[in-house]
Amino acid sequence: MPSHVHGGFPPLFTLVLIVVALVYSRGWYRLQKAFPKALSGWRVVAFMGGLISTWSAAGSPVAALDHQLLTAHMAQHLLLMTVAAPLILLGAPAIVLLHAFPQHFLRSIQGTFLRWPLVQWFGRIVTHPVFCWLAATAAVIGWHVPSLFELGMQSETWHEIEHVCFLAAGLLFWWPVVQPWPSLARWPEWGIPLYLFIATLPCDALSAFLTFCGRVVYPHYVSEHRLLDISALGDQECAGALMWVWVTFVYLAPAAVITIQMLSPRRRTSKVEFA
Repeated sequence: MPSHVHGGFPPLFTLVLIVVALVYSRGWYRLQKAFPKALSGWRVVAFMGGLISTWSAAGSPVAALDHQLLTAHMAQHLLLMTVAAPLILLGAPAIVLLHAFPQHFLRSIQGTFLRWPLVQWFGRIVTHPVFCWLAATAAVIGWHVPSLFELGMQSETWHEIEHVCFLAAGLLFWWPVVQPWPSLARWPEWGIPLYLFIATLPCDALSAFLTFCGRVVYPHYVSEHRLLDISALGDQECAGALMWVWVTFVYLAPAAVITIQMLSPRRRTSKVEFA
């Protein structure tokens, strides 16, 4: 019988995040020194919050609970995709991190690397809303297929790959919404609420299945020692309900705010004045 993997405190992962935070801080300082009003201070808070969320989901001692509770495992996924990823993007990571390096490196990136036709083609593909939606959906559905899910539970390497996939899928998913530098708007403004609404559909289907199927989908949680007085099926139902409520709120709340802003009389009046 394969042995189950139990996470712990990973010093290397923690060190990597600390180094990223220090490099970002250096880039922010240099960018603010050169262009004092280029970026607001709240972006630093957002980026650091994204790193802390990433560590909480995948690197903190609490993260080991995902082997005992599917609800904790689901919370990890949601934290990586819907909290850490958008916060990191809101921190304008590309432009800030680039300014942490020498100026000649920054000029070579902006003047040479980003101008390569192959790089521009690749960037257009991976940041296209359709690709971003498909990548995020594939990550969510794929890692919840029982065979792949069990692989992540039994192998530390695959478990780490799973975390990377969810964070990367989250960054791709939120990229068309946040549109950090160097991205450009690829669709009309009304496309963002539609994009967010459509993204809830596969998550709703998966969460409804976990909540109402009436059987334990993942054998790992049947044999695992229970930390709380909750059955494996009850834990699965809680995980499905958590995903259902959380995704609905996180995706549809910004969609509603954007829609209200688009339909506000002041916004429509300003468009008429500048037409």
